[in-house]
Amino acid sequence: MSEPDTQTTAEKLRTIVSELSERFYERDDVVRTLVVTLLAGQHSLMLGPPGTAKSELARDLTSRVEGASYWEILLSKFTSPTRMFGPIDVGALARGEYRQVYEGRATTAHVAFMDEIFKCSTAALNETLGYLNERIYHPENGGEPIRCPLIGAITASNELPDADDSAAIYDRLLVRIEVGYLTDPSNFAALVRSAVRAPAPASTPTTIHLSELQEAVTTTVPAVEVPDAMVDAICTLRAALRRKELIASDRRWRQAVGLLQASAYLDGRTEVTETDLSILTHVLWNSPAERPVVEREVLHLVNPDAKEALDLADTLDELETQLDAMAGQSREALSDWVIKNAHNKLATAGKRLEQLRSEAAGAGRSTTTIDRVTLRQRAVRARVLTEALGLDTSMVDAQP
Repeated sequence: MSEPDTQTTAEKLRTIVSELSERFYERDDVVRTLVVTLLAGQHSLMLGPPGTAKSELARDLTSRVEGASYWEILLSKFTSPTRMFGPIDVGALARGEYRQVYEGRATTAHVAFMDEIFKCSTAALNETLGYLNERIYHPENGGEPIRCPLIGAITASNELPDADDSAAIYDRLLVRIEVGYLTDPSNFAALVRSAVRAPAPASTPTTIHLSELQEAVTTTVPAVEVPDAMVDAICTLRAALRRKELIASDRRWRQAVGLLQASAYLDGRTEVTETDLSILTHVLWNSPAERPVVEREVLHLVNPDAKEALDLADTLDELETQLDAMAGQSREALSDWVIKNAHNKLATAGKRLEQLRSEAAGAGRSTTTIDRVTLRQRAVRARVLTEALGLDTSMVDAQP
C-alpha cells in the first residue's frame, strides 16, 4: 500500500518546475513563469525562433496535470472555427440535425496550446478572442454560448503580429516570454550529447491533479494578501515607465496583480513581496526592444544585485560587438585585444557575478537575472577563447 501524498499543491508545483528546468536547459525562468501564469488563470506567449523547444515544453508541463483535458493546434490563415471548437457531426447532418462535436476540441480543454497564434484565420478571430477573454464559444447554429473550462492557454509564435487582427489577440496574452537558442557552450554540448546517447531510465515525473490546480486558481491564489507597500511599489513602477513613454493598459495592470499573488503562492508565501514584482518583466512591454527598459525599472525597485548584473551585461555586449568588428584580423591582433581588453573585463564580470549571486541568495532575493547574465558571460568568454585565441571547444569546456 502506497503512502499518502502529504505534499501541498505549491510544493508539487515547485518540484515540477525543478524537474522541467533540469530537462530543458536555460529555461528555468520560462518554466516558472508559465506555471505562475496558469496559477493566475491567465494566458502566456512564448516568443522565439523555431527549434527552441516551445511546443515540447508546453506539452511536458501540461502533461503534469492529471485529469486535465489538453488540446493543441498549429494555426494557419486557413484554420476554420469548427476545426478549433467543434466539427460538424456528419451523421447527425444526414438525419437533418445540425450538431457540432465538441469533445477533444478547445471547447472542452482545461489547458490549451496554440502554436503560431498570430496566424489565426480571420474567420476564427472573433471566436478565438471570445475563447481567450471570456472562456465562451458561440456555436455555429447560433445556439446558447458554451462555457469552456479553460484555465489558461499557452501560445507560441516565431514572430510578433503584423496586422491589427493579430494585435487584438496579442493584447489578450498577459504574459510574454522571450525564448532564444542556448547560449552556454556546456549546455549546448550536453544537448548534442543527448542526441547520441541512450536516454537514462526516466524517473516518475511529479504531477498534480486537476482539482488541486483548480482549487489553487479559484481559491488559494486570490486569497494571497497584497500589502499596501506593494500597491505603492506598483504605482511607483507605473509612473517610472510612463516617464519613459511605456504605457500599459489599466486592464493589464489589474490582471498583473493576480500574477503577483500566484508568484507568492508558488513560493509558499501568504502575501506578495518585492521579489514577486520580477514577474512583471514579462508583462509590461509590447516589443522585445522595450523589455530591457522594463526589466531595469522593475529591478530598480526589486533587486539591486540583478540591476548591477544588467550593467555587467552591457559590458559583455560591448565586448561581443568589438569581437564581431575584428572579424578577419590577424591572430596577433586578436590576441593583443584579448590581453589588453577582453580578458580583464571578462574575469572581473565573472567574479562580480559570483559575488552578486551569493549576496542575492543569502538575502533570499531572486537570482534569475544574475544567472542569465552569468550564462551570457560564459558564452562571450567561449567566443573569445575559440574565435580570438583559436582554442577548440573541448579546451573551453575544461576551463574553470
